[in-house]
Amino acid sequence: MDLKSPLYIGELEDTPLGNLWLAASDLGLVSVDWSELLIEFEGYLARRFKRPVELSRGKLKDAALELREYLGGKRRAFSLRIDWSVMRPFQQEALKLTFAIPYGETRTYGEIARQIGRPRAARAVGRAEATNPMPLVIPCHRVIGADGKLHGYGGGEGLKTKEWLLKMEGAVMI
Repeated sequence: MDLKSPLYIGELEDTPLGNLWLAASDLGLVSVDWSELLIEFEGYLARRFKRPVELSRGKLKDAALELREYLGGKRRAFSLRIDWSVMRPFQQEALKLTFAIPYGETRTYGEIARQIGRPRAARAVGRAEATNPMPLVIPCHRVIGADGKLHGYGGGEGLKTKEWLLKMEGAVMI
């Protein structure tokens, strides 16, 4: 990751989940966020990525379009580029498996830990999901507890948003 190149930011307004902020590097998407204000989002990006930011809706138009289509029920998979270099190796591994979970399906934290080859790392997978910088695109809402219940979600209105997303996708829930 080039620490000198800027992150480009833009806003996606009036979605069923409210307004979203998006950020991308030259390599792809790095963040989807529910911050209320631009200054909050810029502060988050500065702390997390330590790079300059530049307002550029044009560089995020494809990401905004795909997110709007997804939230409108017209898209089941994202084709945009993701900048995986902004994550640590374990988080990358866990979130790449999360990214591969098909629309309308779920996996448990333990199943992902076993896929990584670390069957006792379910809590570490939970931490990787909790710090997912691109919710919705990397569908951490599709990861549930071993009991089949919803556990933790940092986006939007928390578990209410996670439940809404899973119902929109037609996922079977207990």
